[in-house]
Amino acid sequence: MDIRRTPGTTLSNDRTREGIYTPPEGEALLREKLANWERWMHGTLTGSEEIDPLVRMAVGHYQFEAIHPFTDGNGRTGRVINLLYLVEQGLLDIPILYLSRYILRNRPDYYRGLQEVTASGSWEPWLQYMLQGVTETARWTMHKILAVRALIEETTERMRKDAAQIYSRELAELVFVRPYCRIAHVVDAGLAKRQTASLYLKQLAEIGILREHKIGREKIFLNPTFIDLLKQD
Repeated sequence: MDIRRTPGTTLSNDRTREGIYTPPEGEALLREKLANWERWMHGTLTGSEEIDPLVRMAVGHYQFEAIHPFTDGNGRTGRVINLLYLVEQGLLDIPILYLSRYILRNRPDYYRGLQEVTASGSWEPWLQYMLQGVTETARWTMHKILAVRALIEETTERMRKDAAQIYSRELAELVFVRPYCRIAHVVDAGLAKRQTASLYLKQLAEIGILREHKIGREKIFLNPTFIDLLKQD
């Protein structure tokens, strides 16, 4: 998707359809503002290099959403950029902090904060909102990671007890790489040839760790307990 060129874009209240914000128009102006935003995010704009990266992220998120550079997907793109920025700044190793969860669960406060910055330059409540989101999401994510680790250990013990002949730590961890496992995944991991890999997964299904499903001509093996954990709040 390229930079928005269509004039007349207005952001409206979903319920009342009342116009609440008109973003800037014109490709040249949008590109100029995006260049300014880029310099801010990378700390090359005068003064921005001294600002804490979390604060810079929060300010940059407002700026990106206010520029509204695309005809669609600005919210999703802005939320993804938050994570990539924290990785780029060395605050995350991988983009695992699901900050979108906090934003979407507190959507009225999110839009109110954006609007108040636009209307009156009310930055402090907006920054507090975003920093609170990082705090809550980080704690929630840590609990989720610890729960997944505990489930891996529990699954490892079940495999060692009920399927000792096929047990390996690598196989136990493989079924947690994603919520499902294919025979090809076992083969690609170098744990077994195709026929043996099929037997491994079938045995894990027999003892209740996995659940076999057929999709077309292919079989996949779901990890239902892992899926339930991922879905739980």
